[in-house]
Amino acid sequence: MLKIEPLIAAPQTAPERPVRDETILERAKEFESVFVAQMLKHSGFEKALSADSGFGGENYASLLLNQYAAKIVDNGGFGLAEKIYEQLKAKEASDAPERIV
Repeated sequence: MLKIEPLIAAPQTAPERPVRDETILERAKEFESVFVAQMLKHSGFEKALSADSGFGGENYASLLLNQYAAKIVDNGGFGLAEKIYEQLKAKEASDAPERIV
């Protein structure tokens, strides 16, 4: 008797899952960093950094403000990145098609 193989292979788990999770977390941290930088800017911190700084001081103050925000997030931040990561992971899990074993 002739055996017929199915044309469609069963779905396999992707090996790049941990890399994807790490990427999602990094992007969430970048978003939190931008958010913290905006908070610092609107609090007047950027103007304080650029006061009496001369030519180009405002640009330098903006870069310094972004670095401060990144350091705040690297040292724990406000927890916004973790919440964003959890929400994205939950959405990804709910959007994943169910597999029949």
